[in-house]
Amino acid sequence: MAIAHILGFPRIGAQRELKFALEGYWRGEIAEGALRDTGRRLREQHWALQADAGLDLVTVGDFAWYDQVLTTLALLGATPERFGADPAALTLQDYFRMARGGDNCFAMEMTKWFDTNYHYLVPEWTAGIRFDGGVDWLLDDVAEAHAAGRRTKAVLIGPLTLLYLGKIKSGLTHKLDLLPRALEGYGRLLARLRDAGVEWVQIDEPILALDLKTEWRDAFAPAYAALASHAPRILLATYFGEVGEHASLLKSLPVDGVHLDLVRGGGQLDAFSADWPHDKVLSLGVIDGRNIWRADLDTVYACLLPLKKTFGDRLWISASCSLLHVPVDLGCEIKLDEELKGWLAFATQKLGEIAALKQALAGETDTVNPLFEGARAAHTRRRNSPRIHNALVQKRLAAIRDSDTQRHSPFGDRIAKQQAKWKLPAFPTTTIGSFPQTPAIRQARATWKRGDIPHLDYLEKMRDEIRLAVRTQEELGLDVLVHGEPERNDMVEYFGEQLWGYGFTANGWVQSYGSRCVKPPIIYGDVYRPEPMTVGWSRFAQSLTDRPMKGMLTGPVTMLQWSFVRDDQSRETTALQIALALREEVCDLEKAGIGMIQIDEPAFREGLPLKRREWDRYLDWAVRAFRISAAGVADETQIHTHMCYSEFNDILPWIAAMDADVITIETSRSDMELLDGFGEFAYPNDIGPGVYDIHSPRVPKVEEMERLLRKARSVIPDRRLWVNPDCGLKTRSWPETCAALENMVKAARTLRNELSDEIAALQTDGQEDIAA
Repeated sequence: MAIAHILGFPRIGAQRELKFALEGYWRGEIAEGALRDTGRRLREQHWALQADAGLDLVTVGDFAWYDQVLTTLALLGATPERFGADPAALTLQDYFRMARGGDNCFAMEMTKWFDTNYHYLVPEWTAGIRFDGGVDWLLDDVAEAHAAGRRTKAVLIGPLTLLYLGKIKSGLTHKLDLLPRALEGYGRLLARLRDAGVEWVQIDEPILALDLKTEWRDAFAPAYAALASHAPRILLATYFGEVGEHASLLKSLPVDGVHLDLVRGGGQLDAFSADWPHDKVLSLGVIDGRNIWRADLDTVYACLLPLKKTFGDRLWISASCSLLHVPVDLGCEIKLDEELKGWLAFATQKLGEIAALKQALAGETDTVNPLFEGARAAHTRRRNSPRIHNALVQKRLAAIRDSDTQRHSPFGDRIAKQQAKWKLPAFPTTTIGSFPQTPAIRQARATWKRGDIPHLDYLEKMRDEIRLAVRTQEELGLDVLVHGEPERNDMVEYFGEQLWGYGFTANGWVQSYGSRCVKPPIIYGDVYRPEPMTVGWSRFAQSLTDRPMKGMLTGPVTMLQWSFVRDDQSRETTALQIALALREEVCDLEKAGIGMIQIDEPAFREGLPLKRREWDRYLDWAVRAFRISAAGVADETQIHTHMCYSEFNDILPWIAAMDADVITIETSRSDMELLDGFGEFAYPNDIGPGVYDIHSPRVPKVEEMERLLRKARSVIPDRRLWVNPDCGLKTRSWPETCAALENMVKAARTLRNELSDEIAALQTDGQEDIAA
């Protein structure tokens, strides 16, 4: 009989219990014991869900207090040396200081987990890093599961993926120089898991879905040969793409099974099923772990049925990847209409789909027929629903011309007109968009949505918050202002709520990083803007000040990437539909007197396919979508964009092709390292590298920001350099925000004075040369 399991389950809880416990602990409102109790309850609930659904193994080790990469480092004793913590005696406070920063140290760098919207903390590799063992958290979790009578499968990030995802900080030539040390650490941990009674350990190596260089590919065989003698039975898990080019390697490795993602790598099965070793398990990820549409069980079953006779109990059935990337339970939804709800499956429902496939293969047709019939009917209703297609949108899409993607003049001409209009000082200061979302703001929004306060009362409350944001920015001395976005619940959901073709959940939360959760909208049909979305708020904010006020929009690629996207048409088509809707909004903002408009694209790099051979197609349509959204305005209107928490250097030609007048990027956690590529590429337009990390409660000193700005000046021409935080400020408190922005403005003024002194010295030298 086939074995049913999953690679991981969402850890935040159906009601975001982990988020609230973490934030309560960080604020000092609950003790560490209470936080640990919350984690214990969630783990027990999630194991029970898996067992009750009919899965054969429950997954242990998918829980993390902040991030699974940092937790892996903590287990191995390989946490960054600069924090000064003893790995063998690491506390939760030490762990959170690494994740969030502290008084005397900045947080670990954070970036996107492959092509998802989850952010991981980047390992820091130095010559002195050790893998001598750390915390016992995974062993403790295993003991909990065994005490509850669960049959377990532990999960770890693999050694090669862990090394690959880190960054060399000092003393090393190549990351693989650390492999012998890392394997010793993994070997000790795996032996302890074996001694604790763990039968299977899932070791995740998603880098196999990348374009690996030879030295990385060649490291797998000796690495897993070294681990095999220490470990329980090993299931090597690949996901996020095809790994067919590594089929021979994976068949030959001394592991007991391999997991394949058949959702994002559907064409790779034949390469593995032929001549698959008789002593190895083949785990097939046939349920989508990254989207929320109900599975076509008939089609999946038809794919699995021929493998049943060949593999027997060596056939395992699972989701494509960890279910971390989908909401916890559709049963918690009270907001979705019944038709749309019937098309969906969240993590808990996906457990049922996996178990049903296992039961169907075992011949238990009477048991699973209702679920199969329900899935069949749901797919039919969705396919025939009149909500899916909009003839007007399709007509507009077909009418797009190349001229719709072009600004009137090249950047050099535009920026001259913009400088003449705005007369900004050197190193102009601004922010990325949002200001603190206080409890009062969230309470006002919630009461308004419930209908407990009149619309006009809510409108006035939000206007008061905008007045506060504008007044504060003026007092701090910022040059280009924002309205603070108090009316927005989320940078994607807010817009989706005003567009046709989008649906919304009440509790469809997904972890982005740490305690930060997002509630992605659901794009189920053609996207259309029925009326302006932001114009009234921006017009009101501009009326409060003589300084330029940026209109704030979320770009088409990010609107796509941070939503659950329909799977019945190409992502390109959906992105272009969103771009047309945003183009209308950009033009309406310009007509309303807003002369600077920011179209955020933090997910632009995230959407990049993992294989380079697929890059050009994605980048071409992603750039086209952005340009369609931005190109309808006059030269004098300045278009900004923002990107963060990704590596940009390998796609800089396409970022330049977006042709935004100003781009702001996150750079402070990397100590401006990310900016080097922009300088080497000679990025042609204006750029604002972030000078402080908004995800940390720490307020950086003026001198720290001055140092970063001087590094930026060495890379970016003065006339092109802006000054701003890394990202939006919605998660910070007002005291932190004001203190940090005050220091930022002081740093910018110091740089202006230095520039004035340099210009004066040059003029003096020139006069002396003339006199001589």
